[in-house]
Amino acid sequence: MAEESIGTISAILGDVIEVSFLTKDKPNRHEVLTLADDPTVKLEVYSSSTADSVYCLSFTDPNKLYRGAKVVRLYETINVPVGPGLLGRVVDVHGNPQDNKGDIVSDKRRSIYGNPPNFRSVAVSREILETGIKIIDFFTPFLKGGKIGLFGGAGVGKTVILTELMHNIAIFHKGISVFAGIGERIREAQEMIENLTENKVLPNVSLVLGQMNERPAVRFRTGYTAASIAEYFRDQESRDILFFVDNAYRMVQAGNELSTLLNIIPSEDGYQATLTSDIGIFEERLVSSGKGTITSIQAVYVPADDFTDSGVQSLMPYFDSFVHLSRAVAEEGRRPAVDILASSSGLIDPGTIGRKHYDAYLESERILSRYVYLDRVVSIAGEQELSPDDRTLYRRAKMILNYMTQYSFMVANQTGKPGCYVRRQDVVDDVWDILSGRLDAWEPEQMLYITTLKEASKGGKVG
Repeated sequence: MAEESIGTISAILGDVIEVSFLTKDKPNRHEVLTLADDPTVKLEVYSSSTADSVYCLSFTDPNKLYRGAKVVRLYETINVPVGPGLLGRVVDVHGNPQDNKGDIVSDKRRSIYGNPPNFRSVAVSREILETGIKIIDFFTPFLKGGKIGLFGGAGVGKTVILTELMHNIAIFHKGISVFAGIGERIREAQEMIENLTENKVLPNVSLVLGQMNERPAVRFRTGYTAASIAEYFRDQESRDILFFVDNAYRMVQAGNELSTLLNIIPSEDGYQATLTSDIGIFEERLVSSGKGTITSIQAVYVPADDFTDSGVQSLMPYFDSFVHLSRAVAEEGRRPAVDILASSSGLIDPGTIGRKHYDAYLESERILSRYVYLDRVVSIAGEQELSPDDRTLYRRAKMILNYMTQYSFMVANQTGKPGCYVRRQDVVDDVWDILSGRLDAWEPEQMLYITTLKEASKGGKVG
């Protein structure tokens, strides 16, 4: 073995390993190294240390390493299998199967460090991606080929919405999805796989998992592996892809852990100085080209429900639609627990969503904004103290809030209620019926968890 391909471990700093090379030809950044006596150990070059050594990230347990151990250069970056053989499969950051279904059948491989499309090849459309979820399609419509952020604290339903979107795209749009599980619980991943299998969605999904118990280097690079799989479908097969991340904030956390071990001076809130570029390198790959689209939907954990956190703020500029999941709404028993007034979409334009939807949206926002004030009055003095006009507005606002509740396909085994898919046009028509006063004789509670007004009337639930 050539001398220039052999290095020696000189220091072990948790998950950061310092490797010395006697020659001037040091490994390049992102190059993979392995132990001479244990090829299962994987290290990745992260940065230079001194003139003759480099810092590496450990993808395996550092307990297998020791000072003086011989390290071998592989002269390649992490590359993973790509293509249709990944659909229905669960893999790790290296593309190794994790689902006990045998080897991945694919003769194509890609480096996880792909380059974003150049500016001229990026395609921008104004087409709406219908999700079948009423509150999203009406208040925060998604852009096909855009980026959507689901922001919220723990336990407000981010993962449920992600899996519901996977289901609806696979079943109603015959699309395929790539899922990056970054730093979440193993239990949640197992439940997701079981639900996807039970609902016959798994054959249309490729899952890459780097769970909470994995090394920070694994969690930091899991999204890159998933992005490479999605890029192949976009570029080589001209497919429209849904790309899910659960959870984007955990990737920020993993980078912060590594930065601390490297003794890099932190920036705001103690995050790594490279926070902005770390996010940018990843997000800029998730765009649409002239061949296909990548629609990215990312759950973002908000620590202590603090949206001013620098890690959360670093992700916000990339999203076309912002969906705020609220603990207060969840406690009121409304699911999905979306805070409508705190959410937004860049597609709210009559030329994109249509004049009827646009006008209904504006009027709904107006009465919901007024409802926030009136609700405080009602909680103190009671609804009878409102003026007749305010009382009418208050009830219509409650009808809209209750109408936007919806059962999910993916948690039907927990709720005991079947899920439903509702067309955006049906939602617009129903909201106009509420706003116009046609339903003023009905009770707001009758709107809870119905599909459409037409279906509810047939079933005798309202009217």
